Amino acid sequence: MNQFRKEYFFTTIEEENHEKKIYVLVIYDIIDDRKRVKLSKFLRGYGFRIQKSAFEAIITEKLYHKLVKEISKFASEEDSIRIYKIHGKGQITCYGKQETLEDNDVIII
Repeated sequence: MNQFRKEYFFTTIEEENHEKKIYVLVIYDIIDDRKRVKLSKFLRGYGFRIQKSAFEAIITEKLYHKLVKEISKFASEEDSIRIYKIHGKGQITCYGKQETLEDNDVIII
């Protein structure tokens, strides 16, 4: 395997006695610096940064709906925010600089 390549797998398949999880990828292009910083701080409450304008999370369906509802306040007509919702199993192949990934439940207080 290439020294700069890493693969990892995820699953959102419901396990016994656990809530259904969703893999979420949020990418954004926000023009205003202040609003962009506020959005990144907001997204840290759900998951982790994988690139400068991209966050990943594995969250419950309930948290997903909350994320979608609240994230709209960060966008204006000249901005772009995309939320990818993925169910089931997946594989991610990464090249270059790698961030440390942890599969933790996120608690928002």
